[in-house]
Amino acid sequence: MKVSEKIENLKHKEAKIKEMGGKARIDRQHEKHKLTARERVALLFDEGTFREMYMMVKHRCTNFNMPSTEIPSDGVITGHGLVNGRPVYAYAQDFTCRGGSLGEQHARKIVKIMDLAMKAGVPIIGMCDSGGARVEEGIDSLKGYGDLFFRNSRASGVIPQISLILGPTAGGSVYSPAMTDFVFMVKNSSYMFITGPSVIKSVTGEETTFEDLGGAIANNTKSGNAHFACESDEDAIEQVKILMSYIPNNNLEDPPIIHMGDDPGRLCPELDTIIPDNPKAGYDMRDVIHSILDHGEFYEIHELFAQNAVIGFGRLNGKTVGIIANQPLVLAGCLDINASDKISRFIRFCDAFNIPLITFVDVPGYLPGCDQEWGGVIRHGAKILWSYSEATVPKLTVTTRKSYGGAYIAMSSQHLGADALFAWPSAEIAVMGAPGAVNIVASYKKQIKESKDPEATRQEKIKEYEELFNNPYTAAEHGYIDAVIQPSETRVRLIDALEILYTKKESTPPKKHGNIPL
Repeated sequence: MKVSEKIENLKHKEAKIKEMGGKARIDRQHEKHKLTARERVALLFDEGTFREMYMMVKHRCTNFNMPSTEIPSDGVITGHGLVNGRPVYAYAQDFTCRGGSLGEQHARKIVKIMDLAMKAGVPIIGMCDSGGARVEEGIDSLKGYGDLFFRNSRASGVIPQISLILGPTAGGSVYSPAMTDFVFMVKNSSYMFITGPSVIKSVTGEETTFEDLGGAIANNTKSGNAHFACESDEDAIEQVKILMSYIPNNNLEDPPIIHMGDDPGRLCPELDTIIPDNPKAGYDMRDVIHSILDHGEFYEIHELFAQNAVIGFGRLNGKTVGIIANQPLVLAGCLDINASDKISRFIRFCDAFNIPLITFVDVPGYLPGCDQEWGGVIRHGAKILWSYSEATVPKLTVTTRKSYGGAYIAMSSQHLGADALFAWPSAEIAVMGAPGAVNIVASYKKQIKESKDPEATRQEKIKEYEELFNNPYTAAEHGYIDAVIQPSETRVRLIDALEILYTKKESTPPKKHGNIPL
């Protein structure tokens, strides 16, 4: 065969593989408002930069007439390229080819690029659209999943791992995305669950639908398995690109600095009047966050889950920061089981990837109730204490209003290693609110009981306690906060503190790892 014929033969093989599952299956994919794997790859990477790897890999299954079954690229596209100019490895499961089922070679392709991503120190992005394990390959499929999980664990905290759920993801295939840092789902076309509706009905008698059981909204609001609920494949891929602009390539690099032209000396006068006079009234902590960050840009994460806490990325003077805040509009900003998990996991991501933490505090305490206690709020709440204590990145804290009891300690207090702490004049830093304290302090109880007008005396003691403790000045006098500041100065003070702390170095005792209260 002549060289020219060999080249034509190569082109023919490549063209055949790029047909994927064929026109009929591609049309069905589009009818479901889903892109194909190759369309997703083209959309993710900068034009002309994607280099496919292992295109011609074939399965090796000899059972169930599989030797005569062609599965182009064994149902997954793998390779590397540039995303907004930054190097990335990625894979995209191809549902048009045997339902994107994972077999031995399919898994091996993914594993190889995960290993390469670790060696290169660049992010790995997985686009999941799979019916699950390839049953015909039996235990080889399970072995493939195990290989993935092992590498997810090894890569965690070393390179960013991002998952897009762009179709069905069930059974064992859900665990790899669950082990990654961020999970994006698409409304009405992507699903995550261990067992589907039919199995659930046969075992428990419960009736449900794919969407109610494991759709994007269910996983974003109820389980917290996913961080983003997107409108389409295109939207999900665009959101990934935005997320990547805030994070570094690996744990040895700093996040990218993007100067946005917002004056670091800009004051925020609107914050001087944002706290309501009524201590029981709510306000939107997002307004505080937007006011302070560069050009008000805040990329919120887990927006629909545990809404009594707010987390996400922003920039201060061009530098990426991780934001953690209580949300007074939901459960008065109390910490509960889900909020504790949400906050803790985000702290650990930011710490792993050198992203400073800024915490905005308005918390009356941990949420009371039998369900919370029986659900393990002690154990879950301890995760926040653990994660802040473990973090060695710069930690800055602003107390806007309430900061009571154990929740005061948990929300990045000086006692957990916070580096710079500011309080607004409206801050109340105490063991508890004045009405509750008056009911407990023995001398107050005695004076109220012996008074001719118990209610008037009670109100007098509440006012006395507030003057003594429910303010930021006692904490300032004891050196537990650095400064009481005017709210409008918050942006300036945070930027100044971040600049001086940006080169912070802190070592921890040598150990294999701690035993976080999971």
